[in-house]
Amino acid sequence: MTFEKNDARQNSFKLNNFLVLIMAAASGITVANLYYIQPLLVEIAKTFHVTQVSVGLAATLTQIGYALGMLFILPLADIREKKSLILFMLLCSACSLMFMFFSFNITTVLIAAFAVGFTSVVPQLLVPLAAQLAEPRERGKIIGTVMSGLLIGILLSRTLSGMIGQYFGWRKVYLLAAFLMIFLAFSLRRLLPTSPAVSRLRYVDLFKSMAGLVKTFPVLREASVNGAMMFAAFSAFWTSLTFLLESPNYNMGADAAGLFGLVGIIGATAAPIVGRIADRKSPKFTVGIGMLIVIASYLCFLLFGFKLWGLIIGVILLDLGVQSCQISNQARVHALSDESRNRINTVYMVTYFLGGSLGSFLSSYNYAHFGWRGVCILGLITQLIAVAVHKLHPEANTKSVHRK
Repeated sequence: MTFEKNDARQNSFKLNNFLVLIMAAASGITVANLYYIQPLLVEIAKTFHVTQVSVGLAATLTQIGYALGMLFILPLADIREKKSLILFMLLCSACSLMFMFFSFNITTVLIAAFAVGFTSVVPQLLVPLAAQLAEPRERGKIIGTVMSGLLIGILLSRTLSGMIGQYFGWRKVYLLAAFLMIFLAFSLRRLLPTSPAVSRLRYVDLFKSMAGLVKTFPVLREASVNGAMMFAAFSAFWTSLTFLLESPNYNMGADAAGLFGLVGIIGATAAPIVGRIADRKSPKFTVGIGMLIVIASYLCFLLFGFKLWGLIIGVILLDLGVQSCQISNQARVHALSDESRNRINTVYMVTYFLGGSLGSFLSSYNYAHFGWRGVCILGLITQLIAVAVHKLHPEANTKSVHRK
C-alpha cells in the first residue's frame, strides 16, 4: 500500500481560495450539461414532431447516462492520476455535446442525451479531489463551496438554456456548452495539481470493494436511498415544469421555464442556514428537515400549482429541501473513509441519479396520463419512501475510517 506516500505528496500542495472557486465554477459549468435539456423539451418535441413522453425519455437517458458514467468512471479516480482523468472527461463531454448539436432525428437525440450524461461526470471527480486536497479542519467548508458552485450550475443551466433556446434555438445551447468544456480543459490543465492514485486495486476489484462498502456502512445505504428519493422528486418537478408552463393555464415558453432556475437560487442560498442547524444537531437531523421541506413544496404544487405565486413558493421550498439533504448526506458519506472516498461517492451518486432518472421518466408519464396533479402525487410518494427509510435506519457512527 502507498497511502502514506501519496498523502505526503498530496499534502505538499496547499489548496488556495482561488483554486477552490475555480473548482466550484468548473463543477457548476459541467453539471449544467445534464439540465440544459429540461427547458428545451417542448422545443425539441416540436423540431422532431414527437410526443411529450418520447422527448421526456431524453431527460431520463441523460440521468441514466450520468449514473452509469459515475459507476464506471469515478472508481478510476482511486487508481489513476486524477488530473489527467478530469481533462480527458472534459474533452469527451465536448464531443458528446457536439453530437447533440448535430442530431438529425429523435433517435440521435436520445443517443446523444445518454452520451452527454455519461461523459459529464467531472463534478463528481472534483468534489472528492477538493476533499482530498483540503486540510481536515477545512474539509467541510471546502466541500460546501464546491457543492455551492455545482448547485448554482444546476439552477442557472435552466435559465441559460431556456433563454437561448427560446430566441436562438435549442441547438445553440449545446454548441455553447461544447466550447465551455474545451475552455475548462485548458484552464484546469494549468491550475490543477497532479494527484496520484491512492489504491493499487485492479479495476475489476474496485467493483467488488464497492459491494463491500455498501455492506460495511449502514449510513451509506440509508443516505443513498433517501438521496435517490429526494432527487426523484426534484427531477420530477423540473421535467414537467415546461409542459405545465406551455399549457393553457400559463401559455409561457421555454424562457419562462428557465427563469424559474433563478427563483430556485433563493432556496439554494438559504441552505447554509440548515447547515448551521446540522452543525449543532447532526447531518441526519438536517436530512429529516430537508424531507419535510420537500413535502411542503409538493403540497404547495398540488394545492396552488396553477397559480404563479404557488409555483414560485414551491420552487424555493423544493430547492432548499433537496439541497439541504444533498449537502448533509455528502458530509456523512465523505467522512466514512479516506482511501475509499471515490468509491463511496460512486455508490452514493449513482443511486442518487438513478433516482433522478426514475423521477424524470415517471414525471413525463404521469403528466401525459394524469396531468400536473399526477406529478404532484408522484413527488409526495417519493418523500413517503424517503421518510420511511430515514426513520428505519438509526444514526450510525460516520467518523469510522474503512481501510481497503
